Amino acid sequence: MAVTILPRSTWAPYAAGRERSPGHAAAPPSWNTNRSWNPSLGGVFIHHRGGDLPIVKGGYDTEEDCLADIASVYEDHWQDEEKFDLDIAYNFLICPHGNVYEGRGYIRGEANHAGKVGEIGRNEGFYSICGLLRSSDDPTVAMLRSYRDLIDHLRNAAPAPAGSMILPHSHEYATECPGALSMYARPGSTIDPNSSWRGPGDRYVYEAQKWVNRTYKGVAPGYIEVVESGYTGWPTVLSLTQGLQHELGISPTVQNFGPGTFAAVANRNKLPREETNPRIQGLVNAALWAKGYWTSRDIGLWNAESDDALLKLYTDAGLSISNRAMWPHVARSLMRMDQFKQVPGGSSAIRGIQQRLNARYVAQVGIPAMSLVPCDGIYSRDVQSGFMMAVQYELGLSPAGINGYFGPATQTALKGKGSQALTGDLRYLFRAACLFNSPVPDPFKAYDPEDLRFDAETQSHLDWLLAFQKFSQLPTTMRNDYATWAQLLVSSGDTERPASGCDGITEITTARAQALLAKGYRIVGRYLDEHLPADDPYYLGKALKTGEPATILAAGMRFFPIFQYNGTVLANFTYDKGYAQGLKGHDKAVEHRIPAGTCVYYAVDYDALDVDIDSSIKPYFEGVRQAFADRGGRYTFGVYGSRNVCIRITREVGAKWSLVSGMSWGYSGNLGFPLPENWSFNQIREYDFQAGWGLDHDVWRDNGDPGVSRLVAE
Repeated sequence: MAVTILPRSTWAPYAAGRERSPGHAAAPPSWNTNRSWNPSLGGVFIHHRGGDLPIVKGGYDTEEDCLADIASVYEDHWQDEEKFDLDIAYNFLICPHGNVYEGRGYIRGEANHAGKVGEIGRNEGFYSICGLLRSSDDPTVAMLRSYRDLIDHLRNAAPAPAGSMILPHSHEYATECPGALSMYARPGSTIDPNSSWRGPGDRYVYEAQKWVNRTYKGVAPGYIEVVESGYTGWPTVLSLTQGLQHELGISPTVQNFGPGTFAAVANRNKLPREETNPRIQGLVNAALWAKGYWTSRDIGLWNAESDDALLKLYTDAGLSISNRAMWPHVARSLMRMDQFKQVPGGSSAIRGIQQRLNARYVAQVGIPAMSLVPCDGIYSRDVQSGFMMAVQYELGLSPAGINGYFGPATQTALKGKGSQALTGDLRYLFRAACLFNSPVPDPFKAYDPEDLRFDAETQSHLDWLLAFQKFSQLPTTMRNDYATWAQLLVSSGDTERPASGCDGITEITTARAQALLAKGYRIVGRYLDEHLPADDPYYLGKALKTGEPATILAAGMRFFPIFQYNGTVLANFTYDKGYAQGLKGHDKAVEHRIPAGTCVYYAVDYDALDVDIDSSIKPYFEGVRQAFADRGGRYTFGVYGSRNVCIRITREVGAKWSLVSGMSWGYSGNLGFPLPENWSFNQIREYDFQAGWGLDHDVWRDNGDPGVSRLVAE
């Protein structure tokens, strides 16, 4: 992280006109009379300018404003020998435009107040870095990035290296300094070069975090302190949940808004504006800030801004604030990470469906098991659960038995009422499911949200349905038949549909191959290797046996190779392991005489989130790709995993084909994602083909991966 430090001579001319200032200001800083100076013991203190400053009444609009303000700091400091040792006290200053200016430089300064942090002197062991920021200002991205770059420089390139500590000026000292920089003045924040860049936090979320810790730390039994970072997230809303439980008389408090907390809110039966307990009002204010709503800046005070924020939340959720019965639902959603504003990348059409789900099925019908769904425009696991409950209700299932599970009763109802001519709410839900599954990626076809409004089967609706059925390899009925409903609702689709592909861990003998052929299977997936020795209690014996490929082909079947070592755990996925396993998979394929051009599927056998894909899964597949390249590019690689994993590894790393774990329909990576454009196998069911012989039932896509139909001559 390179940083440019502008010398004192840059701001010195703005100190001209007073005795001694011009020459002294521009000169290199002189040594402090107290020569005790070892910043490696501590690190850095973070400061701001604070208050209303006469030099910058209009703000730091121009760089001249910044330079004049630094000069004014210097003029205040250099005349005070007792406090500041006849020079500017700060080591460095950073302006809102991101420029870094030399103050005392690498020489000991005097800005950190007297005293010690443990055994380390505040001025002897710490650099002081001042942000040109008034109390009412928020730091700019440029300022934060410069703090980060300067701290990295001080740690790794300064003549007097800085230690790892990052502290606010207010540490164990009664001052408001460093104002809005306080949330960043700690190790692990976005200005710490050893941590990931997160961008600016929110000062009001920060105030909410400070308030809840101050109010409940050491008071509420079981309370878990939240990091005061300015970034919202589960730790923040769960700490608020514990505060609410404490106020409702629940002890010990836990980080879960469960049925007991819901019942306690309902029994209290008070909207926030009616509350007699100001701490409950404070918790709601804090939760509103965490949700991104502008509410009372005094956390503990419920005011007109609080009323407006809560009304906006109700409206965003598709609810009327006059419906008192909704308050426990709203309170629970406040204490979660559900979003009710449309987020970047969200769809206004999907958001409209989400609001309708809340208005009809939570507020009007009152399905007992249903919670408010987010209204962020993103089709997610929670939306899927609420949507399934809505479908179950419109199919005629008893509200008391509705659970959001795609079980036998739901499947039977879809084969009956769901497959008849649709009107009204059930018609709307079918078309909403079409929108959730849009676009069809190959060929690209988006669903028209206008078709949600009509009972008539518009041509655009029929065209999309035809494209969806073709792409999913369903019968092209252009109807709301069971197979189409199932494919729209869950990634496994109709698990009883015919399929010509399968995979498993069991050796395929001649007799087994003939049994598979008799049941309509034409291709079988088999594992190239197993990482466990035969004497390990978890050994499966899943690897291809010598001569097995020839046996499979001689029986009239094909096969496709799979590679999986510890694919169920995140720790398996690193670049180095991907590279090593890529080499192993390549060499095993050669050993079994598999011809060039064959695709080897590498497995991600768990519900990997986007953060896992970014940090680990992508590097793993980059390692596989490099290993194949280093072996001469003989084989291509594919990916096994959820729809999201397959889509991202294909787009971002270059997987040739996808083997989709569709039978894991509860995976977050299978919710709200279409089948990958390059899907070749969709694994939809696991079952016992014969006693002791488990098999995965895979839809093999027409014109997909042809698999292995011949072997290389020995």
